Formats: sequence, C-alpha cells, structure tokens
Amino acid sequence: MNKDKKAFTDDAAEEFETSWTLENAMHVVRHPTVDAQIWAEAVEWLLLYGPEEIQEILRSASLYAAGVHFPDLKPAGCTPAGDLCYSLAEIASVLRIDSDQALLLLKEKEQSHGVRHGFDEDEVYKLQ
Repeated sequence: MNKDKKAFTDDAAEEFETSWTLENAMHVVRHPTVDAQIWAEAVEWLLLYGPEEIQEILRSASLYAAGVHFPDLKPAGCTPAGDLCYSLAEIASVLRIDSDQALLLLKEKEQSHGVRHGFDEDEVYKLQ
C-alpha cells in the first residue's frame, strides 16, 4: 500500500487517522460480534497506521481472502514499492459494479485515507 500522504492532505484524512487508536482498533477486530462496517473501518485504519507486523498479517489475510472469494482477480502489476496493483475494470467486474462506480469508490478511499491507492498503468511494473 502506497503511503504517499503528501499527495492527499485534507481534513477528512486527518479525521480518519485520528478517529482510531491502536488499542480501539485491535479491540474491534478481536470482538466476536462487532458490526461489519465498524470492523472494516478498524481494519482499514490498521492497514494504514497500525504497526508493520499487523499490517503484514492483514495484507496476507486480504490476499488469501481475495484468492478464495475472487479467484479470477489477478494482480496486473506492482508499484515500485512492491505493492500489488489490480485493474480497476477487473475489480469492478468481480464486484458487479460499473467502472465509474469503482473509480468513485477508489477516489473516496483516497480522500478519506489521505493515501494514494490508484495508479496509472505507466506507473506500475507489469507482472508476467
């Protein structure tokens, strides 16, 4: 995940960053009956701001879950930092939404996280 926070600085990103603490996020993730939306938000926060060890565990779990639930979705490339990149059109297809809606969701996440998630094809290394 590219943590290019300088590209996106605004109040929404700062609000998201300060809306959780490590202790609160871990409590939510461990809770057996927490609301799915709250759980997802805690995981997003941990992926962005949690300790590296937790980020690695969550990335591994995410890759595994994506492979199980979206077996046809394959990485199209990777960033210079080594983060996997996927085709937005393919993501939209497996989520059964149109590409414009997928792009809107991506932009909303970039805005709220203060992190760049989308890359142009010429910015990533193609996987063979």
